Amino acid sequence: MKILVSFSRIFVAALFLFSGFIKLNDPVGFSYKLQEYFGEGVLNLEFLIPFALLIAIFLVIFEIVLGITLLLGYLPKFTVWSLLLMIAFFTFLTFYSAYFNKVTDCGCFGDALPLTPWESFTKDVILLVLILILFFGRKYITPVKPLAAHKWIVFATFTACLAFAYYVLMHLPAFDFRAYKEGVNIQEGMEVPEGAPKAEFAYHWKFNVNGEEKIITTSGDYPKVDGKFIEVETKTVDEGYEPPIHDFAIEKNDIDYTSEFLEKENLILIVAYNLSKSEAEGFYAVKEITNKAKSQGYDVIGLTASTPKDIAQVQQQHGLDFDFYTTDETALKTILRSNPGIVKLKKGTIIKKLHWNDAEKLNLEKVKPSKPKINILLKTQLDSIMKLDQDGRSSEEISWEEQKIIDSTNTIFIEEVFKKYGYPGKTLVGEGTSIAAWLVIQHSDKIGTYLPLIKEAGEKGELDMTSVAMMEDRHLMQQGLEQIYGTQGMTLNSNSKTPIPLIWPIKDPESVNERRKEAGFTETIEEYSESLFGVPYKMYTLEEVKKIKENSNQ
Repeated sequence: MKILVSFSRIFVAALFLFSGFIKLNDPVGFSYKLQEYFGEGVLNLEFLIPFALLIAIFLVIFEIVLGITLLLGYLPKFTVWSLLLMIAFFTFLTFYSAYFNKVTDCGCFGDALPLTPWESFTKDVILLVLILILFFGRKYITPVKPLAAHKWIVFATFTACLAFAYYVLMHLPAFDFRAYKEGVNIQEGMEVPEGAPKAEFAYHWKFNVNGEEKIITTSGDYPKVDGKFIEVETKTVDEGYEPPIHDFAIEKNDIDYTSEFLEKENLILIVAYNLSKSEAEGFYAVKEITNKAKSQGYDVIGLTASTPKDIAQVQQQHGLDFDFYTTDETALKTILRSNPGIVKLKKGTIIKKLHWNDAEKLNLEKVKPSKPKINILLKTQLDSIMKLDQDGRSSEEISWEEQKIIDSTNTIFIEEVFKKYGYPGKTLVGEGTSIAAWLVIQHSDKIGTYLPLIKEAGEKGELDMTSVAMMEDRHLMQQGLEQIYGTQGMTLNSNSKTPIPLIWPIKDPESVNERRKEAGFTETIEEYSESLFGVPYKMYTLEEVKKIKENSNQ
């Protein structure tokens, strides 16, 4: 019995110390696992979810301390009782999880040694047996001398665990056992090797044959049965090979950009799985480092599982000058234990991962900016749309009624493009084609609807600001308001039936040339009037234009 107790003592202590340290290295990851257990459909203890991290830290430190006290033989009664209660609870939990298939990995050894539910249960049964041996043979647990040092060793262990937990929480896990560790190529991690075993499924088909239920099992084919089909139940026979990275994707507006970004030579990812739970202080560090990265030639994007509303709010609140894309929340939690955090990629290979606290440690050497990847299909479509828009206005063969139908059709197409891509600007379709969507909206009755999108495209450099200015002026003129840049003109008839060409009234006309220059116009308002109408510029007010219109109608 003494030998059996000694073996159990060393084995159980070693396992508790190993398991505890692995989880202490990544308490955030263990807290995610606890959240699964606390969730609906498992233990239904949702009120504990906000405290998952605190509970995780307490459990792993307690696990390590118990391993130390067991080795030392310190407080043997307290130790074995604690071990017994702990393993009894976790044996029940792993059995419940395995039998009802609730949590696919218990998280006992973190990401260092993933176990299936039944493997976890088997491990806990073995531990339970060994701990029962310790419980009934605790009189054979002899203390290690000197006894006076025990409490100080336990205190030092507890303090060291707290310090280590604080370090990994303020930075990142000291040891990374996940599929997204530094040096891993994400694309290669998603590949399935040739000849890898495929998943196998059993299909249990239920039929009503002559008033009796009959079940026929196949590997997928619909069985030939003379009876009425009732239902089919599918069960997994063999999971097959699953690549280490299987849930990573970069998407936006239902478009997959994964391959495009993983081929970038120099890419900075800002990972924030849930923006509403992100540490606000972290975005100040993120803004500084992303501004520097962009100035050094890097591509910068954000990855989140949050809603567009949350994204817009965070971008506005912190002045973030990069776009967010959507990625699965679990994948983002696995990539980085920081919310937000920073990942540096080179052609899909993870070069560096940093907690936002360590943002200043990111090495950003000067690099050559990547060339945007043009969407050839969309560019071709928009070029055709632009030709239809312009040809009808320069050809006498197309009537105004026909042109109205063309414009209406073009507008419908462009609205679908907006929903899918946002504004199709220079990055997406090239500089020459970036004007296509603008032309269609300029010739539609939807200027008021899409002017904010047009302005945003101009601010991002996806559309020339001169085009934005023209649309804004046209929108103001259509509302009977003063324009800003003086881009809109018209010809009105007077009482004498002599046409009067004029520039639509301008707000603060004395400073209009300054505004035109800022927007990118090369002509002054005076030069523009000469080139447009061949007459010197004359300042009109809204009242004067209104009177001219009234006189021309008499």
